[in-house]
Amino acid sequence: MNPQKELFYQEYVRRENEVLRAPYDPELEFYAVIRSGDIKRTKELCKQPLIEKEGLGVLSKNYVQNMKYHFVITTAMVARFCIEGGMELSEAYGISDYYIQKADAMTDAKAVSDLHPVMCLDYAKRMQSLKKEKICSKPIASCIDYIYEHLHTRITIAALADYVSLSENYLSRLFKKETGSTVSQYIMTQKLKTAQNMLIYSDYTATQIAMTLAFPSQSYFTEQFRKKTGMTPIQYRMRYFRNTEIGHSLDNTGK
Repeated sequence: MNPQKELFYQEYVRRENEVLRAPYDPELEFYAVIRSGDIKRTKELCKQPLIEKEGLGVLSKNYVQNMKYHFVITTAMVARFCIEGGMELSEAYGISDYYIQKADAMTDAKAVSDLHPVMCLDYAKRMQSLKKEKICSKPIASCIDYIYEHLHTRITIAALADYVSLSENYLSRLFKKETGSTVSQYIMTQKLKTAQNMLIYSDYTATQIAMTLAFPSQSYFTEQFRKKTGMTPIQYRMRYFRNTEIGHSLDNTGK
């Protein structure tokens, strides 16, 4: 694999180095990861307890109440992003109400902090299920997970067939039947969705994104992106890039 491409992808996925991390708004990354249904990355981003986050604003002089307020802000934003990702309003707000009420009844800041990853993972798991709700068989569900985890590579039907121990022909038919898309169509759709998120929430150039997501060339990436969105990557970013709107609303939440 191209070392530079791998570097870009690892920066996009992990962002664990606080000095050299990718130019991606950490607040937006946190919520976008949960919305994507990526349980593994959600766990990684929740490793540091909420109570230990630096930069938490003082919303109340009462320490426990201050932690509750930050928990409420986080929960409300997670719900909002998940609704954007396709979760039903009633479900998203129902989950939000449940966790906010649970936190409100707590009398210890650490207990509120410990509830934070539980809430985040609950939403992430539900978003993952939402993305696979029409998929019945274990082999296809496994293929979907494999595709999400390897978008930085050239994914082939041969690799997927080997991964789930099925013949290429049978897997192709089964995949089409259960998802409504061919394997190649599905992979392209997921790559382009990821590209859209990267254009909205990061400072990556179109060239970097094309390379990160293993497109054979920037021109091919632009061609496919235009087919899906009706815009070039640059036009899409100019229209949708969330430069300050959400970032300012999340100031001092510590995410």
